[in-house]
Amino acid sequence: MKTRTAWVFPGQGCQEVQIEAELLELPIVKARLDVSRQILGWSVLELWRSPESEMFRTLYTQPYLYVVSSIFADLMMQQSQQPFLLAGYSLGEYVALYTAGVYSFESGLHLVKRRAELMDSAPDGAMVLLVGVEREQLERCLQSTPNVWLANDDPNKVIISGTKKAVEAVVAQVQPKRILPLSVDKPFHSPLMAHSAEEFRHDLESMHFELARIPVLSGIEPNSTVEPFVIKQHLLQQISQPVRWQVVSQQLVTQGIERVVEISSGKFLGSLIKNTCPSLVVESCSFVAQLNQFSREFVRAR
Repeated sequence: MKTRTAWVFPGQGCQEVQIEAELLELPIVKARLDVSRQILGWSVLELWRSPESEMFRTLYTQPYLYVVSSIFADLMMQQSQQPFLLAGYSLGEYVALYTAGVYSFESGLHLVKRRAELMDSAPDGAMVLLVGVEREQLERCLQSTPNVWLANDDPNKVIISGTKKAVEAVVAQVQPKRILPLSVDKPFHSPLMAHSAEEFRHDLESMHFELARIPVLSGIEPNSTVEPFVIKQHLLQQISQPVRWQVVSQQLVTQGIERVVEISSGKFLGSLIKNTCPSLVVESCSFVAQLNQFSREFVRAR
């Protein structure tokens, strides 16, 4: 019996996605990078080789992640791997929807480019992951400190989002065991992003979506769906609302998933899933090992 597998895609701030040199010779990779340059006006490959300061700017990071993650998803699909379910953390949901056939690679990249532009123009802010924080104390601090909010639903790895000053004030009060600033410069998944979300409404409503060929779990209302109207509502809401990844993880089990593959060389999403649902087999897609193997197989097939 085939193992019921879900693929999950990382979002901005938890990305560890790189293009292995061997893969640059594959026709699909070359074609995607060429098309991406035409749409974006800049080179994904050059950004990968640029200083980290450019890599972590919202304007560039979101399209970069979409392009590279979608390439890896296509390589896996061409190896006859077929997930039963898809999910993505914030920006990663756009890659999941592409993989599900909701829109073409090009249409998705146009949409992600516009999203990145709008979110990059939002007020500056910060997001911080806190480990080992007393939850009741944190909630009291959030209630008494303006301009900072919870940005996720994980009880152990809590992310707060808001203005830099407000985030720093909360961190100083709760004194967590571990502090991990996320590689973002905006207050994502907070009410401070409401204007960007409203500006994005027209772009979403004017774009044609197909029925998803593979069900996609949303981080807003984590019930799998294939319906274009519902998907658009989720994409609009996710910009300014918390990511409910703990509920996504629980839904994986509810829907009979046995194995989860994180399409990233990192393990951020996988660790969150494993903490919530220890019975699941969780793997990261090791680009060095797995995708170099894909590269060799493609080369032999040419």
